Amino acid sequence: MSANTDRYESAVARYFEAWNAREPQARVKAVAVAWAADGSCTDPLADVRGHEQIAAVIAAAHDQFPGFAFRLTGAVDGHHDTARFSWELVSEAGGTPSEGGSAPVAGSDVVTLNAEGRIKDVLGFLDRVPAGA
Repeated sequence: MSANTDRYESAVARYFEAWNAREPQARVKAVAVAWAADGSCTDPLADVRGHEQIAAVIAAAHDQFPGFAFRLTGAVDGHHDTARFSWELVSEAGGTPSEGGSAPVAGSDVVTLNAEGRIKDVLGFLDRVPAGA
């Protein structure tokens, strides 16, 4: 595995740690570890910048989908300072897609990293969203 592959996978692992942090203090800490101070997160439902706003978007996702967690689907791919990956939101109580359940939300993200390997920008695309979300 190349150093760059490790860099992308490490950044994406920190990204998921932030998105899956339940407690507010843990979330704030995880966002600060994953994102640069002026990092951004843009998808069809949000366009935010900075740790505080990113943590608020993550908290809102947990409020809307309690008991669900974000997980990586497939491999992380990257080049230069950019990585892409796909994810889905799954119930922590079971009923995952492999068990015949359905992930209510799924998407693909492209992240740009800074020299320290922290996220500068996230461009998110939603592949599946429940009606009314």
